[in-house]
Amino acid sequence: MTTSQAPTKKFAPPTVDSLSVRVVVDSRYERFLPKHTHDHVKIEHVGQVPRRQMTSLACEWGLSLHLQSTRAGAPAQFMLDFGYTPEIVLRNADLLDIDPGKIDGLILSHAHRDHFGGLTGFVTQHRSRMRDDLCFYNGGEEGFREKMLGDPKDPISWGRVDRTTLTAQAVKPCSCSEPHIIEEQAFTTGFIPRNSFETVSGGSMVYEYDHFTETERRGKLMKDTHPDEHATCYIVQSKGLVVISSCGHVGLINTIKQAMHVSGVSKLHAVLGGFHLVTAPPEYIEQTVAELEALNPDVVIPMHCSGEDFINSLRRRMPAKLVTTNVGSRFTFTA
Repeated sequence: MTTSQAPTKKFAPPTVDSLSVRVVVDSRYERFLPKHTHDHVKIEHVGQVPRRQMTSLACEWGLSLHLQSTRAGAPAQFMLDFGYTPEIVLRNADLLDIDPGKIDGLILSHAHRDHFGGLTGFVTQHRSRMRDDLCFYNGGEEGFREKMLGDPKDPISWGRVDRTTLTAQAVKPCSCSEPHIIEEQAFTTGFIPRNSFETVSGGSMVYEYDHFTETERRGKLMKDTHPDEHATCYIVQSKGLVVISSCGHVGLINTIKQAMHVSGVSKLHAVLGGFHLVTAPPEYIEQTVAELEALNPDVVIPMHCSGEDFINSLRRRMPAKLVTTNVGSRFTFTA
């Protein structure tokens, strides 16, 4: 699947009154950050964890976010991605007082280990406390494939999402290869088309299945084009669209434009998450920032794999939009 289509089913995403995004796992934690304010988002950083002075939040290469929203007085909470290891996501979720019993769904942005590595550990630890009809929202069958790294002649497995364990724990997979409304609060973009200047990034490979080309049927390793990647989004009442690009392998601009397309909302309130520009050349970063500037978001919050060069470019060209982040930080958008 390499092209985008309009949703095949009627799609009318909900509007929420508030949205809070908490950083559970990322690769930066500074305990002594000063207080920050911004006109369009409430920013709360975590220094010493209250009543836990003998321990600290931990970091690793990976991303996990806790999403909490309200719509007409009804709350919803989701875990979006689960970091690289169960130890870190479990530790930080506990320190941040995230209650597994209040989580309404599990969302995976794409099947890279730095996003799904803590998933089965998190589920195994907390399943008995979670709702019986818990769903796992991912990008469809492509999201259960094994990913490979290294030399194609001597590849190393990066693992795959463990469907068997999820099924055994009574977690129901829900395919989001098409746009999908989640619990009448959030929505996912479905497959993200590749219609901008952006190129697919990321070094993982996959063994192809029988429904692909003859070369692929012979079991050749092919570049992973990330057909399973999708973004999680919200529409905040009177403010506009919030797009969470957990890694952005298929391009930040492609991701935002797909969210706009499926939602019918052109006002971009905020974009946050990983943008996978950490290895991008300077001219590519500058073009991305120029395209983002034209979309005129109120807030940009780079995380994970966005890269210092991208952040520095934002700081030069869009300083009023940039908000930096930290493990434990919470960002709240309200009507």
